[in-house]
Amino acid sequence: MLLGLPVSVILLDCIAAAAALVYAPFLVVALARLQLGYDQAAPRAMFERLPAYAQRATWAHQNSFETFMLFSAAALMAFVTGVDSEPAGWAAIAFTIARLLFSVFYILNIPLGRSLMFAISSSCTVSLFYFSLMAVNG
Repeated sequence: MLLGLPVSVILLDCIAAAAALVYAPFLVVALARLQLGYDQAAPRAMFERLPAYAQRATWAHQNSFETFMLFSAAALMAFVTGVDSEPAGWAAIAFTIARLLFSVFYILNIPLGRSLMFAISSSCTVSLFYFSLMAVNG
């Protein structure tokens, strides 16, 4: 039990939260598009006209898709293999928090913070794969 919840619940909750965080930066992009006057005929052509913060939000959104795929595979692998350790639960929580901060730092143009959050979230994903492999391979 971690924070009063089984690790299995934390893993699944963090997958759901991470899925939602994929779209959080896009809300910033949508707001900027509305301010510019959304061009239904050529929505991708608007990218060059977006303010710099909205362009960075687009990149954060795209990066979130890339990292979500690996994290969800790692967390599901931990779930399926029955990993029930506090470090695994903390890795899932840390991933989710780091990805939230990654997007914030990206949009606010704080490269060092963004890079640090990327490194933390990546290490959390690797940790979950490791815990799963150790669970099945002894």
